[in-house]
Amino acid sequence: MVAMRLTRIGSKKRPYYRIVVIDKRRARNGRFLEVLGQYNPIARPAQVEINAERAQYWLARGAEPSETVRSLLRQKELVR
Repeated sequence: MVAMRLTRIGSKKRPYYRIVVIDKRRARNGRFLEVLGQYNPIARPAQVEINAERAQYWLARGAEPSETVRSLLRQKELVR
């Protein structure tokens, strides 16, 4: 099973995330299949960059987005 979720790359007290496609059984920061974008919650407003074409590709192949990634995809109007 494949999932779309966040992996943290930020330092202590400065969270910064990559949006990745990863096997559900892997650890949060484990080996991923593809990087789809990035998310910076510290910036005001929060910065979200997503490769829409690749996100649609993985969603069509059955990748399940996490709740947070699903809300970010909704912001970019990629998912209902």
